[in-house]
Amino acid sequence: MTELIHGDRPHEEYCAAIEADAARLVALVAEADPAAPVPTCPGWTIAKLAKHVGITQRWVEHLVRTRAPERVGARDVPMDRLGEGDDAAAWLAAGAARLLATLRATTPETPVWAWGGDQHARFWSRRMLHELVVHLADAELALGREPEIDAGTAIDGVDEFLGNLAFAVWAAERTGQLRGDGETLHLHATDADGEWMVTLHPEGFTWERGHGKGTVAVRGAASDLLLLVYGRLRPDAGRFEVFGDEGLLARWLENSAI
Repeated sequence: MTELIHGDRPHEEYCAAIEADAARLVALVAEADPAAPVPTCPGWTIAKLAKHVGITQRWVEHLVRTRAPERVGARDVPMDRLGEGDDAAAWLAAGAARLLATLRATTPETPVWAWGGDQHARFWSRRMLHELVVHLADAELALGREPEIDAGTAIDGVDEFLGNLAFAVWAAERTGQLRGDGETLHLHATDADGEWMVTLHPEGFTWERGHGKGTVAVRGAASDLLLLVYGRLRPDAGRFEVFGDEGLLARWLENSAI
C-alpha cells in the first residue's frame, strides 16, 4: 500500500517542525477574532479550530507518555479543557509544549498504539506535524493569508496522507468507494521532486511514488497538492493543471478526505 511508513525525516526533525508551526498557530489565534469563520472547515470558527488542535495534542501526549497499547478516546483522557473566557492562545501553547516534551523524551521506536499502520511513537511525531500543518493553513486562509508550507514538508505530507488513508476507519464508508478497474490518478509537484501514482482496483487502491500516465493527472506546487488532497483547495482554484478524467478526480477527492 505504501513505500514510506514512518517518513524519511528523523523524529527530532518532526518535533522541531511542530515547535515552529505551533508557535505560528498560537500567534494567529492570539490576534484573530475567536468568532471568525474558518471556510475550509465548514461550521468552525477560529476558537473551535484552536480547541480541536489543543485537544488532539493533549490526547496524543497522553498516548505517547503512557505508551498506550490500545486506543484510548480523547474523552477518556484527563486534560485541562479550554473553558469560557480562557486565553485560547496560551492554552494552545501549553498543550503544544507538553506534547513536544513528551515526544522528545520518547525514542521513536517506542511501541505506542496508533490509528495508522506504524504502531510506534514516530507515527505520532509525523502525524502531529501534518495535522498542525493543515490546520495552520486553515487559520491562515481564514485570515486571508497565503499558507506557507515548504515543499519538503508538503511532499512528506502527501506520502503520509496516502499511507494512512486505508487505515482511516471512521471514513471507511467513503474510502470504500475508492475502487475501480485500473484507473489511475497522477499527482505531479511542479516545484520539487514529488510524483505519485494512485491505482484503483476492484478491491481497493494502491499507490506508489513515481511518474506515469494517469487516467487523470494534476500538476501543481507541492504545498497546493497537499491542500488539495486534504480538501482545502479545489481543483478549479486556478492553481492546478488538470488533464484527463475530471470526474475520476472529483470522485477521488470526495471519498478520500479524512
